[in-house]
Amino acid sequence: MRLSLQSVKRICRVIGGFTLLGIGVALLVLPGPGWLTIFLGLALLATEYVWAQRWYDRLQRTAKQVKTKVIGR
Repeated sequence: MRLSLQSVKRICRVIGGFTLLGIGVALLVLPGPGWLTIFLGLALLATEYVWAQRWYDRLQRTAKQVKTKVIGR
């Protein structure tokens, strides 16, 4: 059985996305950029999964709202 290049890319995106998501969750309690890592992991997973796209969109909206409150625009 041979995997196509497209299948290999998909597998790499999924593994990378879940890895970044897991590291991001760990970095929420450890020193490091937890939310940024979660954001990047969801961005990767959003290319493959609808649920990840919804979470990614929600996180983007929330980040924009926080930015607006902090900057005051």
